[in-house]
Amino acid sequence: MADWELFDQVGEVVRGSVPAGLGELRLRVRHNGVKAWFGDPESAREHYEAQLIGADIVAGARTRALEIGFHAEHRKEADNAAAVERLQAAEERWRPELGDDAVIGPFVGPAAWRRVSELWLDPDLDGTDVAFEIGVRLVEYMRALEPHRATP
Repeated sequence: MADWELFDQVGEVVRGSVPAGLGELRLRVRHNGVKAWFGDPESAREHYEAQLIGADIVAGARTRALEIGFHAEHRKEADNAAAVERLQAAEERWRPELGDDAVIGPFVGPAAWRRVSELWLDPDLDGTDVAFEIGVRLVEYMRALEPHRATP
């Protein structure tokens, strides 16, 4: 399956699985991933994403990695840190749902960005259920983290 087709299917799983109580879902499908956020139609600096990342920037990957989770990509590093600190303060409430695979820290890429996400190293993306598995996992991040994202 081509990556574009895969992420189009992931997007459909997300659209069909997100609880209405989280807000108005916005979704952007690309050839290497799907980005989702709530509210404003303009692409949000804080969003959820499932995306392919090259092995050259992911330790332990031979071919590529799939990252699934939350990103804070503000221009100012302090804004990114604040977004993730709010989530980290609520970690005891969301950690049981996401498990130990969810890593809090710097983004895999630009150093100023932050994440709460997991990496699937060298994933087999040809399985019949892979789009479903990715979409469901992304929605699990939304359900677990979105209630804790509001600015205090």
